[in-house]
Amino acid sequence: MGTTGVQIFSEFLGTLILVLLGDGIVAGVSLNKSKAKGAGWVAITLGWGLAVTIAVYMSSFMGPAHLNPAVSIGMAISGNFEWSLVIPFIIAQTLGAIVGAMIVWIAYQPLWQETKDEAVILGVFATAPAVRSYFSNMITELIGTFVLVFGLLAFTQTAFADGVNPIIVGLLIVSIGLSLGGPTGYAINPARDLGPRIAHQLLPIANKGQSDWAYSWVPIVGPILGAILAAVVWGFVPI
Repeated sequence: MGTTGVQIFSEFLGTLILVLLGDGIVAGVSLNKSKAKGAGWVAITLGWGLAVTIAVYMSSFMGPAHLNPAVSIGMAISGNFEWSLVIPFIIAQTLGAIVGAMIVWIAYQPLWQETKDEAVILGVFATAPAVRSYFSNMITELIGTFVLVFGLLAFTQTAFADGVNPIIVGLLIVSIGLSLGGPTGYAINPARDLGPRIAHQLLPIANKGQSDWAYSWVPIVGPILGAILAAVVWGFVPI
């Protein structure tokens, strides 16, 4: 496998781990009879932050560890990434997210049977708004992803000690989740939402309902627009 193939594989693997651990914490907190049942939003945001950190550690030795189509697009617009790899990365990230979500389903057998709430089951896999208002929900996702991508670009200008960067990125995810995650569940990553939503659609999950495709464009369009805006604004930063 050539260098490009290794990088593409690293995006698949990293996003798989990201979703496995991220959706895993949501399953643990949400599903009936789980030992983590009811641990709450702080546990979820910390779990997602740790998921990002661990996923980056497990994949960054092979590639840039974007693990997020919005990040790949933002990095390409800012000149920090090759445009030719954007589409292959997005495909790998989405496939990794699908597989990661499928493994969560396997790991949490038979708790799905114990959980009767269809919205709770979907919430393990995909985001949903606290109050459905598509334009406002999209703006929330845009803002959160702007902070993410602008933060990642700013981090490129800081000389962190070796091995510390994934921890800082994880803290950024926790901060976004605690501060901006309430309205939409903060996808801030099209693959993180789309891949598990596809898995939810395909898997024979006990007690599942619809996959809410009417909302699915929000955590795709919002993060992509946020990443584009962050990259454009970054272009005006005097560095």
